[in-house]
Amino acid sequence: MIRTTLAAPALLLAASPAFAQSQQETLNARYSRALAAGYKALMLCSAIAIAERNGTTRTPESVEALELTGIQSPQNAIIGELPYAIIRRPTGQIAHVAVTWADDMPARVAAYYGPDSGCSVLPVGAPEDVSDPARPVPVAAQDEGKAIMIGVIPGTGGGTIPPPNPLAKVLDAARAGQYGQGTRTTAALVHVNRRDNGLVEQAVYAPGFDEKTPQRTWSVAKSIAATLVGAAVQAGDAAVEDTVGLNYWRMGGEADPRNAITIDHALRMATGRYSDTPGNRTDPLYFGGSTVDETAVNWPVVHKPGTVFRYANNDTLLAVKAIAQWLDYYPPHEFFAKLGMGHTVAETDIRGDYILSSQVWSTAGDLARLGQLYLNDGVLPSGERILPEGWRDYVSTPSGPQPDGPFGYGAGFWLMNKSDGVPADTFAAFGNRGQYVVIVPSRQVVIVRRGEDPVGARFDIAAFTRDVLAALES
Repeated sequence: MIRTTLAAPALLLAASPAFAQSQQETLNARYSRALAAGYKALMLCSAIAIAERNGTTRTPESVEALELTGIQSPQNAIIGELPYAIIRRPTGQIAHVAVTWADDMPARVAAYYGPDSGCSVLPVGAPEDVSDPARPVPVAAQDEGKAIMIGVIPGTGGGTIPPPNPLAKVLDAARAGQYGQGTRTTAALVHVNRRDNGLVEQAVYAPGFDEKTPQRTWSVAKSIAATLVGAAVQAGDAAVEDTVGLNYWRMGGEADPRNAITIDHALRMATGRYSDTPGNRTDPLYFGGSTVDETAVNWPVVHKPGTVFRYANNDTLLAVKAIAQWLDYYPPHEFFAKLGMGHTVAETDIRGDYILSSQVWSTAGDLARLGQLYLNDGVLPSGERILPEGWRDYVSTPSGPQPDGPFGYGAGFWLMNKSDGVPADTFAAFGNRGQYVVIVPSRQVVIVRRGEDPVGARFDIAAFTRDVLAALES
């Protein structure tokens, strides 16, 4: 009897970990379906609604074939099977996209809130009717920008066909997938500031894409965020040495070490905070419907700020939180309008905080205009300075701790100073799935490549940059 009494609890304890693991696996699978549904709802909503805002179109089939294939695991295996509905307002505008993911829960919803804020994904379990499909939303004013399109390669959907030239061959090679096996180039554009002949651009677009077609910038948005921080500094509302203003506890004169984090630390990915995955995927914010405050702000520090590089979405979001009050008065769409970036939309969480680590939709031409601002060191063609003098040097200087690998890091921008055959002053915005904006001040050139590269495929931006610059010399 004694032996039996002791054995029963032992058996129970032995079974508990297996039961807990099974329960956790079931929970993880359910959460993955919820995230996949949020991903699908948001991508369909943003791609289609913002394209229509810009005066062009994207079909659901196109989004399913590009934005919704080759994505991260485990969502990639789930997302195709989830049914969706696109709900439109009486005016024809998208109201929301709903994606079914569970029999006992409401569909995941991404709602379109207007031309200046795009779509936001709602929390898991939010009812579909919260987006109010009967409510009209404003229509965007169209701004075609100031750059001159000098041509596109034949077969890309329109425009003037330029004569054959070395640059055209490089751009066409990018579109044909010759800079990385399995890569999918949707747009490649070269913008040259020719002082004797104005601004000129040459571009190629994949079928179904044109100069008005927006794509999610992914982490190119981090460089846009750094630019907005620069605008706040120029306005006198912030300084990079300022702390981000977390204002955590103090006891006996000792402060929470997070209170020492500065805007500069955040821009340089050097806050010292813990992040749960390499790159800090931030899935609950991006696709789960949580908010910036809930997801990005409160992580603990595990290193002294300013001593360790750790690439993290949360650091950029912290820098943006530091200028949140300024953004309330000078929202991103007003800044974009000054640059002629009329086809660009910065999206927000459900509380209106900008997700400027990733969730911006823009065109190749608009991103070239962002690069042109840096060629001009923050001065508009009108002569108005909107970034501080020397801000270009600030964002492209590796003064903080550096990452391992072939590229260095400045403040919100990657550095290509270690790339053979590329001018040492070259810096760039990099984003997931092959988004690149390369700025070469010494050559007065901006190179933009947009893509929807699947996981595992990598576009060789250094080789492409070298070839573009060589072609311009020909």
